[in-house]
Amino acid sequence: MSDDLFASPRSRLVTLLLAFFLGVFGAHRFYVGRTGSGILQALTLGGLGLWWLYDNIMILAGSFRDAEGLLVSNWEPETDRLVAPGTAGAILDELDQLRAEVADLHERVEFAERLLADPGRGDATRQ
Repeated sequence: MSDDLFASPRSRLVTLLLAFFLGVFGAHRFYVGRTGSGILQALTLGGLGLWWLYDNIMILAGSFRDAEGLLVSNWEPETDRLVAPGTAGAILDELDQLRAEVADLHERVEFAERLLADPGRGDATRQ
């Protein structure tokens, strides 16, 4: 399985920017859904800067996790990813298969209609 299946839907870039500029107030933790530790970080001003530094390093390394335990590893904004990675490809593949099946059924129905419309033509082709 791909690591993208275990990636958080949150943007790593947004998390990093929030952590760098407002990290002492826990803004990045609120963003990823970790409100409890966000409140604690705000009350301690980023653990007197140590917790702030640790979180920035973890985000840069791609090891920071959201409230569900998923890695915040994708750099692009959330709006660019409307469907979870891996799922969109499967849906598009299934849609292509359905289109091929419908096209095949359409051809068969047209062939059957032509045979029913002119039954004598079917006998002429056999001779």
